[in-house]
Amino acid sequence: MAATDLRTEIKGFLSSRRARITPQRAGLPAYGGNRRVEGLRREEVALLAGISVDYYVRMERGSLTGTSDGVLDAVAAALQLDEAERDHLFHLARQSRTPSGASRRRPAVTVRPALQQVLDAITEAPAWICTGHYDVLATNQLARALFSPVLVGTRRPANTARFVYLEPEAARTFFVDYDRITCDVAAKLRMEAGRNPHDEELIALVGELSTRSELFRQRWASQDVRLHRSGRKRLHHPVVGQLDLDVESMDLPAEPGLLLNVYTAPTGTAAADGLALLASWAATQEDLARESG
Repeated sequence: MAATDLRTEIKGFLSSRRARITPQRAGLPAYGGNRRVEGLRREEVALLAGISVDYYVRMERGSLTGTSDGVLDAVAAALQLDEAERDHLFHLARQSRTPSGASRRRPAVTVRPALQQVLDAITEAPAWICTGHYDVLATNQLARALFSPVLVGTRRPANTARFVYLEPEAARTFFVDYDRITCDVAAKLRMEAGRNPHDEELIALVGELSTRSELFRQRWASQDVRLHRSGRKRLHHPVVGQLDLDVESMDLPAEPGLLLNVYTAPTGTAAADGLALLASWAATQEDLARESG
């Protein structure tokens, strides 16, 4: 992807969402068996959204300039978009309204010392700060130990998306739910592209992954989007074995574009015992590193 073509993004997203909604799912009668597409027709989306067919066709051809929030809401309802998909549609519309030469605030590429202090103060849970396109910018001791397979290379900042797609053997071993992870990573990158279509680092990352990974090309073509949210991660660590961890992913309001991710386990579980063992191993490893350094 040499650059984010906004019209192409809008067209691909709307047409892919329309294609997955059958008339029956939308509450429309199914007329005969001669439909050329399984999903909704453009005129059916327009009917459900309460707008003219010409208006919707113009939208799906990539033009959201001048489209009101009310119309966007109506189209989102007609296409049965979930929260992430609705947000993505609104991001694309906002970008359509922004002059091409308008200045945009770039996400921070370094972490303030005070934020590193916050990470270091979290001693019983792995915690790290990353960008929306998976650059790992800062970690605490336990996160460095937990994600040692991701951080093992010399390229900095380390990038989880590169690890997932370009180191598939290692990533499949580390991420127990590897197939789901590949879907989520591509979907979150596409969500980020909707927010920041002119982000040169994101454009370069998507281009690199598209060139080097057939799996990424497949996942990217799905047009799916996801929010960075809470969830469950099942990891297989080379030292302590499998850890089933709860993940909280939080925006940092003072640092737009950065996310704080914290991994925890309920007290008394095998995962909590595994984290305690990992913390002991990590402390030993860092002590040895200091002594040898």
